[in-house]
Amino acid sequence: MSARKPKSLKTTLSQLSADRRKAIAARADTLIAEELTLRDMRKARELTQQALADLLGVKQESVSNIEKRSDLLLSTLRQYVEALGGDLTLMVKFPNRPPVALKALSDLAPSAKPVPARR
Repeated sequence: MSARKPKSLKTTLSQLSADRRKAIAARADTLIAEELTLRDMRKARELTQQALADLLGVKQESVSNIEKRSDLLLSTLRQYVEALGGDLTLMVKFPNRPPVALKALSDLAPSAKPVPARR
């Protein structure tokens, strides 16, 4: 049995139509954008952790800790994003329905009382 030589990605892509290559590149861009970390966003805005800490009124160590966490309060994430000059939008997706953007994150602030579950 002879071993087949693997094809390079460049070779494989070159054998596809221009439209298919364009669709693959667009999807790759979308996936990359969806996977940006808080650190990546901060760096894209050309801010150091210390500069962002100054904007947030916290210590640099706090910014470092925020960027390492995988579980944040929405209020913390909103403050971080707004300090970068952005606006946080929370999207809710249901099967067979278009996504819904929750406009008022203030409704989710810690001071808001939780809505009791229906029985």
